Amino acid sequence: MVQFLNFEKTNLIAAFLGGKISKEDVEKIHLLIHKILKTNQKVDFYFEMKDFHGYDLQGLWVDIKVDNSHLSDYGKMAFVGERKWQEWAAKATDFFTGSEVRYFDLKDKEQAKQWINL
Repeated sequence: MVQFLNFEKTNLIAAFLGGKISKEDVEKIHLLIHKILKTNQKVDFYFEMKDFHGYDLQGLWVDIKVDNSHLSDYGKMAFVGERKWQEWAAKATDFFTGSEVRYFDLKDKEQAKQWINL
């Protein structure tokens, strides 16, 4: 489940992630990516994960395809979570992209917002 947050930064996709991410959730994010790219800006992300359990199979497959086609379009990525595996996933994202990726514990979400310039 993706619940988008309303922030004023024009090149930022900010959302709460909970439960499992579906194909439809990824497609909604993909539409926002294209909207930002039309403004000739890199896409920044702020994902706050609470009770997040990853992706369903179709969601994972679509997310891999979206990320593969847009790796050079991403700027900063702030992952805010509550589980060690989420930190590892952020580190893997950092390894496979040219983006600046950081993981923050939920208790440090204000620091994450400051880092991503919210």
